[in-house]
Parts: sequence; structure tokens; C-alpha cells
Amino acid sequence: MKQNRLYPLVLTAIFSALGIVGGSLFEFNIGVAKVAPVQHLINLLSGVLLGPWWAVAQAFITSLLRNIMGTGTVLAFPGSMIGAFFVGLFFKRTKKLWLAALGELIGTGVLGAIVAYPLAAWLMGTKGALYLFIPSFFLSALVGVIIGYIVLKALAKRNRL
Repeated sequence: MKQNRLYPLVLTAIFSALGIVGGSLFEFNIGVAKVAPVQHLINLLSGVLLGPWWAVAQAFITSLLRNIMGTGTVLAFPGSMIGAFFVGLFFKRTKKLWLAALGELIGTGVLGAIVAYPLAAWLMGTKGALYLFIPSFFLSALVGVIIGYIVLKALAKRNRL
């Protein structure tokens, strides 16, 4: 099926809308970590289906609108955008879903947490230690990646991927 030029734009808008609504509705705690897996699920889907740059655009739009609406924090920017980029890059280069999922875990769960730490200290006055950021970001990404991986495997099985 030949895709027209509107396809990535429309799918990015749909993913952004799902991230905004889902990020506000589905949150829970695992120990001290607040887990919001929808953005990570959306990052995985958009990175695989659209590629790294559209995935970064989706993550930025979602983070920006959630911050404007008061349902997100500035920490969403580095975490989601780095994770989305790595998902798209890893999948584009290898065409392997498990590496795309690993891209979200590394990009958001580790690198995003490291970048978010000084941002939180500077903009939010957070005094927490870096070792508290990584488990929180990683657990949130892990839950979203597991769900997203299941969805993508189902799409692949039906030759929709």
C-alpha cells in the first residue's frame, strides 16, 4: 500500500492525542516510582510505524500540550523525546522489534533520566539523587514497552507492520 504524505502527519497527531489523554488517565505507583506507561507505549508505536523524526515530533507535541494543560512536567521532554528517537533509529536500522523496545528502555529509562536530573534540579528545585530518577523512569518505560511490544507483535502477525 502506497502511503501519501498526510499519513505520517495524521498518525503523529493521533498518537499525540492518545498520549495526552492516556498519560492523564493511566498512572499508578510501583513502590516509590510513579508509572505512566502510555507515553512509552506511544513512543514505541510511533518510532516503529513512523520513524525517528516523526516519533520525536509526537513526543514533543505530547509533552508540550500536557505541560500547557498542567498534566505533565518538564521532565517529560528529555525522557520521551530521547526514547522516541532511539526507538525509531533502532527499528529503522535493524527492523527488529525487540531492539526498538530496547531503544525506549535505554533512551527514556536511562539517558532520559540522566538528562532530566539536572533539568529537575534547575527548573524545579528538586534535590533528589540521580539514582532515584533512573528506577522511576525505567519502570515507567518498561510497563509501556511490554504493552507496546505485545501490540506490535500482534500487528506483525497480521502483516500490518
